[in-house]
Amino acid sequence: MAQGIITKAISGFYYVQNDTGVYQCRGRGLFRKKNIKPLVGDFVEFEADNKEEGYVNQVLERKNELVRPPVANIDQAFLVFSAQEPALSTAMLDRFLVHMEAMDIEAVIVVNKMDLTTIDYLHSYKEEYEAAGYPFHIVSSRDGTGIDQLQKYLNNKLSMVTGESGVGKSTLLNRLLPSLNLETAEVSARLKRGKHTTKHLELIPCNNGFIADTPGFSSLNFEKIDEDDLDICFPELKEIMPDCKFRGCTHRKEPGCAIKEAVEMGNIAEFRYEHYKQFFEELVQQRRY
Repeated sequence: MAQGIITKAISGFYYVQNDTGVYQCRGRGLFRKKNIKPLVGDFVEFEADNKEEGYVNQVLERKNELVRPPVANIDQAFLVFSAQEPALSTAMLDRFLVHMEAMDIEAVIVVNKMDLTTIDYLHSYKEEYEAAGYPFHIVSSRDGTGIDQLQKYLNNKLSMVTGESGVGKSTLLNRLLPSLNLETAEVSARLKRGKHTTKHLELIPCNNGFIADTPGFSSLNFEKIDEDDLDICFPELKEIMPDCKFRGCTHRKEPGCAIKEAVEMGNIAEFRYEHYKQFFEELVQQRRY
């Protein structure tokens, strides 16, 4: 019995890679009976007489599991947004960050397409997000500006590149790994949305680890997150919340709330706090219905 990692899953086949190569495998029938679905990123036990005919016998314990995209055991995510076409949405960025925190995935914020606009307005966001503990990089995948500073994050990690459609994820990956030559597409001038150039999820070997290009999203709903745990998904809130007067403070209307005080004093970005309240109400409504 050998062990490896699933790097691609297409049409019922799982492509498992280890030090001896890549093996095309099928899943055992018991997976369906036990409602187990192997995912890209899964570490598995498999057996194969050759590279074309193998079987995945067991899925090993997962560090984490994402639904959209369906991938497991991610160490870190490059959250790619654009400065223009489409313009940076901090609400969507914060939505992604909450998901990463809930899944215990390190996040690196990458704002692409700096060549399309003046970047002065981005510096205040950079300061706010770095104060919250997130690396924040402003780059251009078109001309390569700033791409080198991302290389340091890749070593020995299982990483993914994700974000909204049309922000230049595939172009960014082509800059990071020039041998890839991934398909790219321009943003629709009429709709201001990008085309989904990534058709399936695949792990690509990179710096003694792997990196995944994932299909882009136009929306992202909260799943497996409870409103009572939302505050710990904002690192700057998590740090201050023990100072709140009441245990179980939701940081909205309660007196003696250390977080509301920190917002008033300018120690927590007001837009981040507003997104927290917005997401909280969304989760309450989601639970009701």
